[in-house]
Amino acid sequence: MNRRILPLALAALAITLSITLAGSALARGPWRASEQNTKGWYFMTPEERIEHQARIRSFKTFEECRAYQTEHHKLMEARAREQGRPLPGGHRDICEHLRPPR
Repeated sequence: MNRRILPLALAALAITLSITLAGSALARGPWRASEQNTKGWYFMTPEERIEHQARIRSFKTFEECRAYQTEHHKLMEARAREQGRPLPGGHRDICEHLRPPR
């Protein structure tokens, strides 16, 4: 009887642990654009911020992400120049997770 209980207990423990870990990852939610991670945040309208976040979440390849990021940075640099203000940068490369393994 004890031989049957141990495998069941271990299975229950594994399932509980899996659910707990998955739940904590889901609780953080998907990536969100913010002033800390988006170059030019202060030069974007609220609508542009929403669109930017949606675009970033939609990329499937490193190349398409990097192309968008490059164009976005150019646009934000132009807006900063027009307003005579510095362009604070984001602190994280939003495309890095899509880079193919080397």
